[in-house]
Amino acid sequence: MADPKGFLTTTRETPKTRPVDLRLLDYREVYEDFATSKLAKQAGRCMDCGIPFCHEGCPLGNLIPEWNTLVWRDDWKDAIERLHATNNFPEFTGTLCPAPCETACVLGINDDPVTIKRVEISIIDRAWEEGFVNPEPPTTKTGKTVAVVGSGPSGLATAQQLTRAGHEVTVLERADAIGGLLRYGIPAFKMEKHRLDRRLDQMRAEGTKFRVNVDVGVDITAEQLRADYDAVVLAGGATAWRDLPASGREATGIYQAMEYLPPANRVAAGELEATPISAEGKDVIIIGGGDTGADCLGTAHRQGAKSVTQLEIMPEPPQSRPDSQPWPTYPMLYRVTSAHEEGGERLYSVNTQEFVSDADGNLSALKIVEVTREDGKFVPVEGSERDLPAQLVLLAMGFVGPQQEGLLTELGVDLDQRGNVARDENFRTSLDNVFVAGDMGRGQSLIVWAIAEGRSAAAGVDAYLTGREVLPAPIAPTDRPIA
Repeated sequence: MADPKGFLTTTRETPKTRPVDLRLLDYREVYEDFATSKLAKQAGRCMDCGIPFCHEGCPLGNLIPEWNTLVWRDDWKDAIERLHATNNFPEFTGTLCPAPCETACVLGINDDPVTIKRVEISIIDRAWEEGFVNPEPPTTKTGKTVAVVGSGPSGLATAQQLTRAGHEVTVLERADAIGGLLRYGIPAFKMEKHRLDRRLDQMRAEGTKFRVNVDVGVDITAEQLRADYDAVVLAGGATAWRDLPASGREATGIYQAMEYLPPANRVAAGELEATPISAEGKDVIIIGGGDTGADCLGTAHRQGAKSVTQLEIMPEPPQSRPDSQPWPTYPMLYRVTSAHEEGGERLYSVNTQEFVSDADGNLSALKIVEVTREDGKFVPVEGSERDLPAQLVLLAMGFVGPQQEGLLTELGVDLDQRGNVARDENFRTSLDNVFVAGDMGRGQSLIVWAIAEGRSAAAGVDAYLTGREVLPAPIAPTDRPIA
């Protein structure tokens, strides 16, 4: 245990964010530095519980009490060793994960939980600064080859685990840069891209090969892929976005979030001079209240939107944990992200009735109506219709599953009832040497689940290729969050 009285004497504290008027001028991460002395006190709040439910809240099974104690003792080298024992990329989870570990923290039963996420990102940042993160190439080679299709967090975790196990691994990415949504889907104000780039450098030094601009199923046939490699791992994510087929959907000015965010991120990275879809000077409406909607919100602010309104069909969540979602479940609460701090309005219990356009077919307004829920259905409230001015609407309503045309259709793999790629207990699909990891098999989920799936799928692949059981498998394909 770190500080035996820490949870009694120290209150929860997190880093301050940079002033809104300053951070809207750039795409840097929003948090200010957090003093090491303060961090040590926060780590000291960990009670080292007899049954650490934070382990259960985290799909990776991160050894949270152990590295909290090591941070308290100022032992950063051992802290990163403990953190890396379960998590290939703590800088990804430390910036992007919504921290289900914190909602499962025992201290959170009657107090504010430990700042687990802040301790995690501080450990990995310190480890990079001190030179504790180095390539870990395999000592022996198996002679087996593996193709990983997709370079998001699940694909990268799979590739790193298999490379370190001695296999020749090639990651295939259809975009022009490695990283999946980490690269172009998630804005830099949430995670700056140097965090991704230095990991990729480490993986290259370990022996992982990367190929970009390769659309498997188009540039390489499924048959060729299976013939060229001893095993194939599908890690292409859930990229089939949910649409909103309301009246007037054909108006100019309505885009999916993943049509809007990538070019904006390319501008922020200096790869484009201007984005083809800009919020500058416009009334912007974001349909969808999740993380992707918040990414659109922060991006629209930085582009100089005239106004931004975020719509959600569900009722406004409560400020504190409801009785129906008891500890240690992950509760649906009213959460304020850094993007929400920057401005905009949030409307709950509303539904879109019509996209209104002008005589030239350009979007001019959104007709909405308030709704209530009756017998599991959303029912319009009579007389509550109104128009909101809008010249740009961004659809951020999530994803319905993986893209099936192309690779999956060519392969002919079995799908489950939800349209995801079906897999067995070893993450193997209906085809003998084809495996699946991440959202492509699980459905839309969190980054921490993606990394856990990648590690588990790698264990299945290694066992298939060698007959041994040496890689950790933190989850089973049927595992679900505490809910």
